[in-house]
Amino acid sequence: MISIFYRNGDRITRDTNINILVNIESSNLLWIDLIEPTDDEKQRVQQLYKVNFQSETQIEEIESSSRFLETDDFIIANSNFLIQENQQYINEPVSFILKDNYLITYRYTELRSFSDVIRKFDTNSRAFPSGYHILVSVFETRVDMDADLIEAIARDTNSISSELNLNRNMREDILFSIAQFQETTMLLRENIIDKQRVISAMLKSEFFPPECNQRLRIIIKDINSLLYHSEFGFERLEYLQNTFLGLLNIEQNKIIKIFTVASVVFMPPTLIASLYGMNFKIMPELNWDFGYPFAILLMVLSVAITLGIFRSKKWI
Repeated sequence: MISIFYRNGDRITRDTNINILVNIESSNLLWIDLIEPTDDEKQRVQQLYKVNFQSETQIEEIESSSRFLETDDFIIANSNFLIQENQQYINEPVSFILKDNYLITYRYTELRSFSDVIRKFDTNSRAFPSGYHILVSVFETRVDMDADLIEAIARDTNSISSELNLNRNMREDILFSIAQFQETTMLLRENIIDKQRVISAMLKSEFFPPECNQRLRIIIKDINSLLYHSEFGFERLEYLQNTFLGLLNIEQNKIIKIFTVASVVFMPPTLIASLYGMNFKIMPELNWDFGYPFAILLMVLSVAITLGIFRSKKWI
């Protein structure tokens, strides 16, 4: 699928017919957005604009040279965008190519940050005079979405914290939720650091217009703030995990304590019962009419004395 955005007077027009590219002057072209393109679409774009699309493996590489490449003719920037799939978050790689003031993007799925930027074309087309401005807007939107995700994790963390502190609920799903939030936070932090590297490289580039450089500096400041909040959120989740395990350990100790007390309390009666259960001929209480009540009394007294000692020591 291909979407072509070009300037038509004071408005930005969108077209999905690749054949229209030959009729659009490069000075009016703003953005070519490729989403899972066909081989024909890829080849047509590469031939018309003298660019080469990287493979998915190359886009996902973490080396600095693979994340941002600048030549005399074009700029290639690769970055990961976090998406939710099957109740889990995954990184979706995106490749950006800047050449002659227009932008070419190559991706494999729909992304909300791109859709939000496209919606802005109708309301404020003057804010997008070139592909550089579109690229900066995409990253601005994505960073705002990352901030929203951090806030959502913080709200969920607050609810878990309240449940642990007020109800002392030891459900297993709470521990699983904490582990899932930790994984999401780590993935989000990696995603934000990836954008920090790419935007820092853009800021060093001489191709970007001055007004874009100022916006890039603001994005860097926002990213630094997000990194701080994500680190704080991860530390809080780790604290909640330790709290959960500590409360679980206390509950287990209480159970073990009950069994320990019961075992110790019934040891003297068991000893008395064992003694009178011996099959010896000579046992003074064997033919005594009060032998059975006497043995029962000894057992009751031994239990009472043991419990009394435990209470005096404040063990129970």
